[in-house]
Amino acid sequence: MRSWTTRWLSRALHQNWQAANATAENKPRTYSRFISVVSGFPKNLAQSKYKPGKMGDDAWFIANTKTADVLGVADGVGGWRSYGIDPGEFAMVLMRNCERLVKFSRFDPIKPVNLIASGFRELQDNRKCILGSSTACIVVFNREDSSIYTANIGDSGFIIVRKGEIVHRSEEQQHYFNTPFQLSLPPPGHTDVLSDRPESANTTTFPVCNGDVILVATDGVFDNVPIKLLVDTLQRVEGENDQVKLQMCANSIALMARSLSFDSKFLSPFSLNARRNNINAMGGKPDDITVVLATVAL
Repeated sequence: MRSWTTRWLSRALHQNWQAANATAENKPRTYSRFISVVSGFPKNLAQSKYKPGKMGDDAWFIANTKTADVLGVADGVGGWRSYGIDPGEFAMVLMRNCERLVKFSRFDPIKPVNLIASGFRELQDNRKCILGSSTACIVVFNREDSSIYTANIGDSGFIIVRKGEIVHRSEEQQHYFNTPFQLSLPPPGHTDVLSDRPESANTTTFPVCNGDVILVATDGVFDNVPIKLLVDTLQRVEGENDQVKLQMCANSIALMARSLSFDSKFLSPFSLNARRNNINAMGGKPDDITVVLATVAL
């Protein structure tokens, strides 16, 4: 397992430097900005094919314009695999659509829910019939007012840490236990599939400060890593501008999440939530893991 883990970390580091370098080249260093990195793992390391911007059934993107930096994650619903549908393709294409819209400045930085809606609309209009479901979380840093604008649908999400405390976070959206809100394009005849509108996403606005740490992640992180452990790890990079150190932090979170997800004796956040719903559970929840980590430089 260690060789596969090392390989995926190397790929994550490589693709992150590509994204980060592209961001740095597109705007002067005097701009207020996110300094961002990515890490993560697919649940099944040996069986997953590597694609940039994809971690198993998860997907992510980092993009920027002159006025905004944008981070996004999505988590494909794995249940579609039993129907012969690749759950990760829906999430990946959704994120690629959003990334393209950002790069061509075809979005409003203060309305990230519209970005999700436009990306989903392009999925619906795609010549290739792309089926499946996905959660989605978008965080936009608007340079004009030094605030972030967010849209989250489902159980991916974000937290912002300042001075060792969470000062802002997303709200998880669930229909019922382990059944998150999701965007869906089901096959013909599947009328009983959960399908939420992009406009049902929870949206927030929050002014950020120099040095704030922002974690955007899929549920593979939040279901397995206790929130206190996340905060303790994130506070170590408050105000950090060195991408190597940020990458080490992101890798550390991804490795923690993966290790705990396969620990059958660990009382994970997922197991605790299950018990609150009268389900006797113990251990982590094996899942794809995506970590997008950023600090704010004003």
